[in-house]
Amino acid sequence: MIYKQEISKEEMEQLPRFLYEGNIFLIDDKTKIPAICRKLKKQHILGFDTESKAAFKKGVKNKPALLQIATHNEVYLFRISRTGLVKSLCDILENEKILKVGVAVKQDIGELKQMANFKPAGFLELQEYSDRFMITDNSLKKLAAIVLEIYISKSQRLSDWEADNLKPAQLQYAATDAWVSRAIYMKLKEHEKDNS
Repeated sequence: MIYKQEISKEEMEQLPRFLYEGNIFLIDDKTKIPAICRKLKKQHILGFDTESKAAFKKGVKNKPALLQIATHNEVYLFRISRTGLVKSLCDILENEKILKVGVAVKQDIGELKQMANFKPAGFLELQEYSDRFMITDNSLKKLAAIVLEIYISKSQRLSDWEADNLKPAQLQYAATDAWVSRAIYMKLKEHEKDNS
């Protein structure tokens, strides 16, 4: 299969809408994180993303409020604005044996490193990986459309990720981004294997 290099807004809007509807776990109690991380350490490939509260002032940048980590059938949303970036999470981010896949990972890592000192390892940038398939439209939304043939909405992106209570739509949005990153990688990897 040869993927399109680019996709128009009109073409994307024809695709089936997708929202992740699997298991979503919201974690804002730091005492629960080590047990979850022990589970995540058994995974080989994780979807990865962060969300920060939008800053509408020039030069103002908020720290990440949420760290999303997806397996094939679960997404964990860590409220790091409350728990901090604890050691067991840093261990996952430093583990070179676990592939962590996302879009604009360098920026996310840079922001996370302002919260805790860790040595990132095992990250894969989907925007670079998709170059191998000649895909030039490589935002997460466009990669989802080109590779998975689904339409993902970005309507919650600028919502308040530091709110006392995150709305179900926010949780689903955050989970979708991390899960879809992993799913795009898996599909491209399979395609690469079939053609090698």
